[in-house]
Amino acid sequence: MKKIGMLGGMSWESTATYYKLLNEEIKNRLGGLHSAKIILSSVDFEEIEKFQHSSLWDETAVILSNEAKAIEKAQADFLIICTNTMHKVVPQIEKNINIPILHIADATGEALVKDEITKVDLLGTKFTMSEAFYKDRIKEKFGVEVVIPNEEEQDFIHKVIYKELCLGVCNKDSRDEYIKIIKRLEEEEQCQGVILGCTEISMLIKQGYVDIPIYDTTKIHAIAAIEKAIS
Repeated sequence: MKKIGMLGGMSWESTATYYKLLNEEIKNRLGGLHSAKIILSSVDFEEIEKFQHSSLWDETAVILSNEAKAIEKAQADFLIICTNTMHKVVPQIEKNINIPILHIADATGEALVKDEITKVDLLGTKFTMSEAFYKDRIKEKFGVEVVIPNEEEQDFIHKVIYKELCLGVCNKDSRDEYIKIIKRLEEEEQCQGVILGCTEISMLIKQGYVDIPIYDTTKIHAIAAIEKAIS
């Protein structure tokens, strides 16, 4: 079994979900008392969040690159970054390490192609929704059209992530509004599925809340990591 390097803490709520999913998947596949081989480095999200909202992405890249180097030194075979948004600085991190990074958008794109999805909507932080690093990667590598909510909806989705979900708060009114946004994009844009493009959103939205398929990036990424670990 390969050793998985986890770069987490963004937020710790979703990292805890990753850890649970990784070990459950190993148990399901290998049985007995098997558990995943993991090296985990968990950062202080307060520091990262302040740099994000000040557009100091190079500073975040330095922090995460240093953590990634430490994970590599601890003999991880590959790295997963347990957040969607910080994949924005993957190119900078890759320059500082020799082990591969299993990209969350690639794992998601492969799941979409497998299900023959050609048009999908994307919910996430405003950084993930509005910038090119995530949605363009899915479009260019996998040929899937990615639709994003309007400006007002993006602001609401972003606020809920940072003010509620990252603090472990799941609010029914927020869930209802997320569902309303997903249904609008399904009806008006003919989206065939929805990417939960922030690892915390899976705390709020589950399959069955909407009619179209939900692509939970946390679960997809974790399963892809296990497949790589035991391949």
